[in-house]
Amino acid sequence: MRVRGNPRAQVVRIGARLDAGTSAGVRERLHKALDSGEGDLILDLSKLEMIDATGLGVLVGSHRRALSVQRRLVLRGVPPRIMRILAVTRLNRVLHVEAPAAAVA
Repeated sequence: MRVRGNPRAQVVRIGARLDAGTSAGVRERLHKALDSGEGDLILDLSKLEMIDATGLGVLVGSHRRALSVQRRLVLRGVPPRIMRILAVTRLNRVLHVEAPAAAVA
């Protein structure tokens, strides 16, 4: 997981898995990024292959933390398989999912 920042947003790249084995470290880094930066916190999920309930909990918890510090959590590059999971759980209605450029055009 890498964190890059600029004055308006930070980008965090999530690896291939967001599950019970990786969620503690990811949660800690996301919270640090939220507490130390400004603007949007963009999660690049383009490499994400697998997410479980624990990983979904990390996303929801980070979303709530972002709101508490007047920031916004944005999911970018969500693979179709992960998007289906967000839709089934209705988290796509809670979390801000950035629309791909092709879908907007």
